[in-house]
Amino acid sequence: MTDKIAITPATHTAPPAKFSHGVRKGNILQVAGQVGFRPASAGEEPVPAGPTLREQTLQTLANVRSVLEEGGATWEDVVMVRVYLTDPGSFEEFNRVYDEYFADLKGAPAARTTVYVGLPGDLLVEMDALAVLG
Repeated sequence: MTDKIAITPATHTAPPAKFSHGVRKGNILQVAGQVGFRPASAGEEPVPAGPTLREQTLQTLANVRSVLEEGGATWEDVVMVRVYLTDPGSFEEFNRVYDEYFADLKGAPAARTTVYVGLPGDLLVEMDALAVLG
């Protein structure tokens, strides 16, 4: 039986409860929901990358990428992305930033789901990802 390996990149704060930023088991890597917080600074509260959807989306993608990389994966290994937006009116703008970010990706994830939720504070977007390695 393959053990689960918890993934927390050095750029991320410790999770606020008993969960990990990512978990790898065998060739499966699940990235937990990531938001647009800037890289962690010791002893400081997490801070959003900025007030705009674009700033937070780019930082959220960077945060997902760091968990993927720490777990031995890349965006090319991702088979599913889930996106959580706070405002249905942000969908078009989010798609522009998402498409721009992934312009050079060889194979887009097989699925992307977008859901509208309430997020804490000034957060506008959250994303998680599922990757299959090898």
